[in-house]
Amino acid sequence: MKITKPKGQAKQPPLVPTGDGFWSNDKSSEHQDTLLPTVNIIEKKSVYKIKVLAPGFRKKDFNITVQAGDLVITAEHRIEKKEENENYLRKEFSTSSFTRSFNLPDNIALNQIKANYKDGLLHIAIKKTHYKNKK
Repeated sequence: MKITKPKGQAKQPPLVPTGDGFWSNDKSSEHQDTLLPTVNIIEKKSVYKIKVLAPGFRKKDFNITVQAGDLVITAEHRIEKKEENENYLRKEFSTSSFTRSFNLPDNIALNQIKANYKDGLLHIAIKKTHYKNKK
């Protein structure tokens, strides 16, 4: 898994998927053969947590970047099977990929984005730079 951070940070609205609504209206979601993984976004006092349900991938399949104030999650997985016999050759392959983007809010620490993938669930934690204690 690779996390790439930008050199500067621009002001952005709260952490929401890019597109017209809270759930992304990406062109890829219009195609029935392209399934976007479901996402939960949780805001805690000092951290934003994003949980992406993406079974069938491996940790190394993910790439997480920050581009123009957006957190961009991409994943691509390819499986190839080859069977050779005296009279035939059979080769099968399958690929899975997706991209999800989220606007990043102003109050995040770009140098404190952590990600972990286990049991089909990608966990991303983004620390806040400042937060108010509720009294």
